Amino acid sequence: MAELKFTITEHIGVLSENAKGWTKELNMVSWNDRDPKYDLREWSPDHTRMGKGITLTQEDIDALRALLNGEELEDDIDESSIL
Repeated sequence: MAELKFTITEHIGVLSENAKGWTKELNMVSWNDRDPKYDLREWSPDHTRMGKGITLTQEDIDALRALLNGEELEDDIDESSIL
């Protein structure tokens, strides 16, 4: 398997930290020398290891922001069917 190269080009923020010191972070990350993208995942304290995560384009972030701000959020979920 080819080596995965990454560079955190901008640290945006930490969402949470677990008992072992790993932090769930939003960063700008360049994967394999490509243009940086938004990246949400858990990182070890020294940032040498990472958990599974997602990488988002600027368009993805804009759509997510709109959803979280309620601009496009539709509440069509029947809460009585949950649990």
